[in-house]
Amino acid sequence: MDISYIINEFAEDREQYFNAVAPPIMQSSNFIFKTVDEMRKAFADEYATYLYSRGKNPTVEILRRKLAALDAAEDCLVFNSGAAAIFAGVFANVKAGDHIVSVDKPYAWAQKLFNNILPRFGITTTYVDGRYIENFERAILPNTAVIYLESPNSWDYALQDLKAVADLAKAEGIITICDNSYCTPIYQQPIGFGIDLVLQSATKYIGGHSDTIAGVLCGSHHMIKKIFNSEYMTVGSGIQPFNAWLLIRGLRTLPLRLEHITRSTYKIVDFLKHHARVEEVIFPFDEDFPQFELARQQMKNACGLLTFVIKADNMDAIERFCENLHHIFMAVSWGGHESLIIPKCAGMEAASFDVNNREHRMLRLYCGLEETSYLVNDLEQAFNKM
Repeated sequence: MDISYIINEFAEDREQYFNAVAPPIMQSSNFIFKTVDEMRKAFADEYATYLYSRGKNPTVEILRRKLAALDAAEDCLVFNSGAAAIFAGVFANVKAGDHIVSVDKPYAWAQKLFNNILPRFGITTTYVDGRYIENFERAILPNTAVIYLESPNSWDYALQDLKAVADLAKAEGIITICDNSYCTPIYQQPIGFGIDLVLQSATKYIGGHSDTIAGVLCGSHHMIKKIFNSEYMTVGSGIQPFNAWLLIRGLRTLPLRLEHITRSTYKIVDFLKHHARVEEVIFPFDEDFPQFELARQQMKNACGLLTFVIKADNMDAIERFCENLHHIFMAVSWGGHESLIIPKCAGMEAASFDVNNREHRMLRLYCGLEETSYLVNDLEQAFNKM
């Protein structure tokens, strides 16, 4: 399906709601039935109809169908956060005593799930450097149930060869899950490489305005229905109609926003690479990126998020740089209209800082929708005040 059709028309039956251009927010907790038999059928298969908005809701349904189509997936569930999507996708595919292989340094709340919650059920996790397929091969055990990927990740943008991992997993009867938050379905479709479940934080580019938190999980109809009938309904972690409507609104401008952000990001990368205060720039579509060729094979493009290693003799210099930025805000997340920065040293005490450790001098920059010159000028004046 054409992206423009998916975003503007697909799954929207406007004749059902007075030919309105924008779909209504069905802010209803439940739905009525005219016959006992209709209600009986709803009780038997809530996935097939509208019964109670913890399960299915018409506004959410429009969003679900659009997001599944964008991911080239059969089906989709939308959660009230990305962390909820991770929890459901993993929890639905493991049982007590199972084993997981995960890329190292995954999203913090995925790692907390693997380290703190799943061990209560005897489920163990082995972390591997996902850049090399042989690391997955060595880590697989007889009880391995899930391989968890994040390609690219959100700090050093390490990639996994999605097709190679998917082929390995299928041969071993293992479920693959990939966090695709960096790329969105516009720039990467892991299902096309054989990945079973693809998730993303819709808080970021899908919403696009830093006003909504949501997570997306896409896969086969069979797998998604299984998760709906268990983890999704039992935990009650589905998105609410108003937030679903905000995401539909965000989708309308997604390609346009990504186009602007991508164009701006390349210019910022070039600026930083040639700056005397910058030791290194890490960006998947930069020719100096170690996995540049794999990035080009798997991804249509890259945008927004980059990391640079700043030249500094101490933590104070890094803090001065960040605190003197006037228009680039210090905050987590990415994908909204505003540019953001996080210094790696914000996650450590001063006593732990090691100027010789390149990671300690990393800053993650998200390039938003501002004019590029506006961002370059802000970075330059902050460099000058270090």
